[in-house]
Amino acid sequence: MEFGHLLALALFCLTLRKIDASAKDYWNSVFPNTPVPKPLQDLVWPSSKSSIPIKVEEEKQYWTLFFEHDLHPRKIMHLGLHNHSNAQPSTLSSRTTSQPFGAWLQAKVSERYNLDEICGRPAAKGEGKFCAASLESMMGFATSKLGKNIKVVSSSFAQDHEQYTVEEVRKVGEGAVMCHRLNFEKVVFYCHQINATTTYMVPLVASDGTKAKALTICHHDTRGMDPVVLYEVLKVKTGTVPVCHFVGNKAIAWVPNLRTYDSCVV
Repeated sequence: MEFGHLLALALFCLTLRKIDASAKDYWNSVFPNTPVPKPLQDLVWPSSKSSIPIKVEEEKQYWTLFFEHDLHPRKIMHLGLHNHSNAQPSTLSSRTTSQPFGAWLQAKVSERYNLDEICGRPAAKGEGKFCAASLESMMGFATSKLGKNIKVVSSSFAQDHEQYTVEEVRKVGEGAVMCHRLNFEKVVFYCHQINATTTYMVPLVASDGTKAKALTICHHDTRGMDPVVLYEVLKVKTGTVPVCHFVGNKAIAWVPNLRTYDSCVV
């Protein structure tokens, strides 16, 4: 009996190593000499520990809504849901307790969500979606939408900072494929491409000099966003004006690599 347990354990460990090596080799074959971005590391090196990846204090990164014309140097940004007119915390803070997709998917996911509900329901109008549980399947979806010449970009928010000033705004491209790490112990990313979006990388600085980079998505078609959140925070209706939001540290964007001499990973 003991030998049987040891044999099963050995086979399980060998399987994990094979999966790890396969994902790592796959990444290196596509992006040689390029480090794996932090949001994707759990896909490449699965951990034996079980934990929810997105902590409560990180959810504000996903719930920062603003207009596209707010993206300019010296603009002060407050993380989380704040009323745009007076920068006061919104009364809708309780809506952020579900999956931290931001306002795009909140209207489509019930408060007591599960993996089947998120991944099994049909895509919204103007959205292509896919739930990826492996690096290969994620990149397969991204390349099916964008072609093979792509790169991945992600945010790097600092801990314990909720207010930043915009240093500059860099346009990354149009029509990105976003992949959001779902807040379950199982490593699954909700990937989707939404019509009429523009991606920016926005370097930020906190009052103490701490630097951050905010992956930013601007939706020019907001009909799929949460109407309650948009009206409460920005006083606008869905489908009227472009709305932007930051993307937190546990999500990535695949975008066309228009300059082939650039690094594949930001």
